Amino acid sequence: MARFPGGSHANGNFAPCGRVAPPLAAELDALFAAIGRARPDIDLFRLERMSPELDGLANPLIALPHHPHPNVGLAVNLDGGFDGVMSRASGKRKRKKHRAQARKFEALGPISVKRAEGPEEIAGLLDIFFTIKGDRLKRLGVADVFADPKIRAFFKRLFADARGGEFVVDHLAVAGKTRAITGSSHCGDRLICEFSAIADDDLTRASPGDYLFFENIAAACGTGKSVYDFSVGDETYKRMWCDIETTYVDIHYPLGLMGALLAGFFSLRSTLVRRLKSNRKLWSSLKRMRRRDSEPATTDED
Repeated sequence: MARFPGGSHANGNFAPCGRVAPPLAAELDALFAAIGRARPDIDLFRLERMSPELDGLANPLIALPHHPHPNVGLAVNLDGGFDGVMSRASGKRKRKKHRAQARKFEALGPISVKRAEGPEEIAGLLDIFFTIKGDRLKRLGVADVFADPKIRAFFKRLFADARGGEFVVDHLAVAGKTRAITGSSHCGDRLICEFSAIADDDLTRASPGDYLFFENIAAACGTGKSVYDFSVGDETYKRMWCDIETTYVDIHYPLGLMGALLAGFFSLRSTLVRRLKSNRKLWSSLKRMRRRDSEPATTDED
């Protein structure tokens, strides 16, 4: 099975292309057939979470049969700068909340919103991210996708080697302790939040993650970006900002009988997950069950 680099860690995918006429489906069929002859071990091209277009360029692969991915992508239009964003996203309420958060934070100690610089600082912040993200995923009953040491090492190399600032780590510290972290990538005229986490401590209820997103979006406006992209996943904290919704697409392109069986399985699973998530009441119930099942059992001695 062939997938995009990054597999399930890739929040979104887009085929490399230039500003030329997109290929026809027959040309793509011929391309995949040629790859199949060269690599007979490949039964299926599992190409998922693809944006139909990016910065005005159409995705050339969507000439092939495709279907919606279970999760949408959410982003913020930065036209008009930060004032323009706030005029479209309940800005008065957001500014008031931001000031109230700052007062709560300042009561505990100094506030610092900073971008990590240098390999050591980046590695240290990523270690904090892996810890607090892992703790939260455990409480939610979700597998920790960052647990593998090889995955952690990869992210440290990726961000430390980004000399041109393609990948950046921002964090909010209050009273000298990191309370929220975001890891982002620059892609053309957009800043993409690839991952985020908040510490579970005395300031969690004050929403340090929201505070950092406010600062990140303002900073993106200040650097002339046109889009702040929260990437894949539908969450309330994203909906509070976003006015751009993208339906990602999946392609499950089979080579041979085994590939056809796998394509049918992945397509069916995608459809079922999409229907579950479209029923908010049912999806919320399933998430509650997952959290409950992850909690340790109590005994008479507890």
